[in-house]
Amino acid sequence: MSDHADIRDMLLDAAGLTLERLPMLNVIYDRLATFCADALRHMTASQPYFSLSSVENSRIGDILDSYEANAIVGVFHAPTWDSHLLVGFDRDFVFTMIEALLGSDGSEPPVEEERSFSNVEVRVARAIFELIGKALRSAFGLVADVQIRFERSETRMDFAVIGRRSNPAVVSKYLLQAINRGGEMFVAIPQSALTPMRRSLSSLVSSESNGRDPNWARQIHDEVQRTEVVLRGVIEERGFTLDDVARFKVGQTLLLQATPRTPIRL
Repeated sequence: MSDHADIRDMLLDAAGLTLERLPMLNVIYDRLATFCADALRHMTASQPYFSLSSVENSRIGDILDSYEANAIVGVFHAPTWDSHLLVGFDRDFVFTMIEALLGSDGSEPPVEEERSFSNVEVRVARAIFELIGKALRSAFGLVADVQIRFERSETRMDFAVIGRRSNPAVVSKYLLQAINRGGEMFVAIPQSALTPMRRSLSSLVSSESNGRDPNWARQIHDEVQRTEVVLRGVIEERGFTLDDVARFKVGQTLLLQATPRTPIRL
């Protein structure tokens, strides 16, 4: 029986990974988007959002060619998988994160010049790569305890190769949204690293416990129902100069343009 199983595994390995048969990958990549947003939440005044846009098979060389001169790529080592993987930020991603980290509100026009990345931008990208590595480890924690270490960053795709350019990889792409801007991040993992986990990735595993205490749930419900919420209604706002404020007098009436039909902002 074991011989038949070994032969079956060899045939599947030779055929490559079929993403439709690995539903846990989408679950893991969705978790990664959440973990990435959480990791950057406390670093920016404006909440960044990550959303998974696609998961597909591709060649490592094709991936790198599509981002040539337009991205910073982080090379990671996963000793548990005996493999390397890539995480890349395109130009819009880097510029958006730089502005968000420096407190921009997005009112200034985005940077559109085609130039090399500055030392500051590369250093910021490296700091974000460190966070993404931790998020990757947490996301894959559903199926395996894997160590993922950031090794280096590259701005030239020729130096970001982690094996033969023809080697197949699973590529997930994410959209970043922050300060009314956007950008793209990709994660490329060689199929050879995921193949040993094929069986774990082929069946869905819930990340939440099915156990539920009805008494505790009822108590939470009751407490939430009794929670007091303070609402403030604003009928109209007016602007004044400091000179106007200095001339205020006790008993003075400030006229508003509001009418009984004016909407109130809560």
